[in-house]
Amino acid sequence: MKLRTTLPLLAVALFATSAQAYDADWKRGRIYYRSVCTSCHVASPIGQINPSGKTKAEWAAYFQADKHAKGKESVKQYVSKDYRAKIKASNKAAEKFADVPEQELLEDVKFFLQRGAKDGEAPASCS
Repeated sequence: MKLRTTLPLLAVALFATSAQAYDADWKRGRIYYRSVCTSCHVASPIGQINPSGKTKAEWAAYFQADKHAKGKESVKQYVSKDYRAKIKASNKAAEKFADVPEQELLEDVKFFLQRGAKDGEAPASCS
């Protein structure tokens, strides 16, 4: 009897969890990465960083560590609404994505980099 009650509740809980999952948009991630990340890197001594310059595992480790600029800053800060507001006057992509939730934009960029990684399904450069 308990099994009959528990199984439907479990199914509803699993469905509700999967319904809330965000499907990252690699195209939006590509636009943001190329327009915001790449434009900043080109102007810095580090230079341009192509997605295919790292493997999927290396990109995953980078995001897991959440360390940018040799550990001085958080990666997440660069997709924050505050950062986008700060650069929107000089960056149209930052202005275009001003209202996108931070976590969604971060997932979009991650997906683009994973997809474009050296061992990804579509190795990409940012030319």
